Amino acid sequence: MTFDAIVVGSGMSGGWAAKELAERGLKVLVLERGKSLEHGADYTDGLSPWELHQYGMVSENEADAEYPVQSQCYAFSAATKHLWVKDSDHPYTTPPDRPFLWIRGYHLGGRSIMWARQSYRMSEMDFEANKKDGHGVDWPIRYADMASWYDHVETFAGISGEANGLDHLPDGKFLPPMALTPPEAEFGRKVEAAFPTRRLITGRCAHLTAPTKEHEELGRSACQYRSLCERGCSFGAYFSSLSATLPAAQRTKNVTIVTDAIVHSVVQDPKTGKATGVRVIDRNTKAGRTYDARMVFLCASTLGTAQVMLNSRSAEDPRGIANRSDQVGRNLIDHLSGLGASGIYPGHADIYHRGRRPNGFYIPRYRNVTEPADGYVRGYGFQGRILRDGWQRGMSEAGVGADLKARLRKPGPWRVSLSGFGEMLPRPENRITLSETNTDKWGIPVPHIDVSLGPNEHAMIAQVGSDARAMLELAGCTDIEVRKHYGGVGLGIHEMGTARMGHDPNTSVVNRYNQAHDVPNLFVTDGASMSSSGCQNPSLTYMALSARAAHHAAAFLKEGKI
Repeated sequence: MTFDAIVVGSGMSGGWAAKELAERGLKVLVLERGKSLEHGADYTDGLSPWELHQYGMVSENEADAEYPVQSQCYAFSAATKHLWVKDSDHPYTTPPDRPFLWIRGYHLGGRSIMWARQSYRMSEMDFEANKKDGHGVDWPIRYADMASWYDHVETFAGISGEANGLDHLPDGKFLPPMALTPPEAEFGRKVEAAFPTRRLITGRCAHLTAPTKEHEELGRSACQYRSLCERGCSFGAYFSSLSATLPAAQRTKNVTIVTDAIVHSVVQDPKTGKATGVRVIDRNTKAGRTYDARMVFLCASTLGTAQVMLNSRSAEDPRGIANRSDQVGRNLIDHLSGLGASGIYPGHADIYHRGRRPNGFYIPRYRNVTEPADGYVRGYGFQGRILRDGWQRGMSEAGVGADLKARLRKPGPWRVSLSGFGEMLPRPENRITLSETNTDKWGIPVPHIDVSLGPNEHAMIAQVGSDARAMLELAGCTDIEVRKHYGGVGLGIHEMGTARMGHDPNTSVVNRYNQAHDVPNLFVTDGASMSSSGCQNPSLTYMALSARAAHHAAAFLKEGKI
């Protein structure tokens, strides 16, 4: 059977591509390299703490042997272990002095099950940045090209938030916002009084606070404020491809989903130059097979997509498919993360917060916007929250017996945490390549990831820490701890840039429609296509790019252009 489109990957981008193509009447095959996962049935959000093995902790021996990278993600636990890859099964290499932490989940729905759900638009400033400061290539699109697609995906996904009227963080189609705690609101007033050009706003997150009929028709309901999101949400309250886009695609009857299908490479017709399908290795049997289609969407995540493209070699394209520019695999970026500070917030001992809100506040970027930066371009924002410490604080407090138990029955102090997310510049030397000698258990060349931070990132890191400390000090916080950067790349879990968008086929991989310059029926719509990252969480932009590309691809196919 020949499909109209093959979508490689079922996560954030793949789900959107499948939905939009299927709703336009195309017959779509979705290929997922990992196992099947059933919405609700395969989640662990219904388990009580005493039902979790070792209270959710994974033994050090098991973590070190099988999950040395994944276990460094905040969301890794005994309750979520089945959602992360075993590093021992999926090898990659890095230079000894340049660690890259590749956080992955291979299953239906991909990382859309475990994402942090913060959802912000990129702005005109972000789309113009490369052209203005000369780092990377100019985006061939601007905010005006994306605005209606942001509207489209926000309305369907369900994004809670409030309009703030900031040009550099455009407003969207929001559900009612989650409330700030009283100390958060007070902290915001203190920050804005001391730094009049900074704003503290409630986080914009992909949680249903007031589901619409469209959400309810997919079986989704309102957020229960349990904050167990990384285990999956049986209520479908936060957006994932399993709760939203894939069910929407399946109700068209136009979608076939095949799991355990590792895409080895894209098949290209040497006569026409077009993609004709993909080669697949069965994850369980290791048998090979080929699927045919009129066009191919690569949505396998930034590094996965680059791996497939680099492995799609032919006599005509010895460096991989659509790689005339030699930019496939290059310009790998992630957000600077793991930065910021925490401390004890004063006062408010007579109040407590209700529920476990899976959100926080956001301080949008101000460096190189409303305030100068200390010797670098671009900037960063802060995500944070102020909540009272619970009984778990006793794990790091001295004491035993009845006195300790009695003390822990009372709420702890209010604790503030500020986490900076900074923009990393695209540099061609930061790249993924494939080994010429080593393969994984499925015969696919092992990736080699070589990424380092540059002078711009190091200068930014220093100011993130000093800004965080200054804001906590002015608010009267005590016991302030400034976090030191961990020294690597990857823990932002926002990989981007390995098949960047651009005007020129000689310096970029895809055009303004996410269409490969060299292969007209090949589209790349995940983070690989990002020409720069902004400092905002990027998933909302992947969604909008995927929906927009699917719209144009369907039109091109109908018009006979591809």
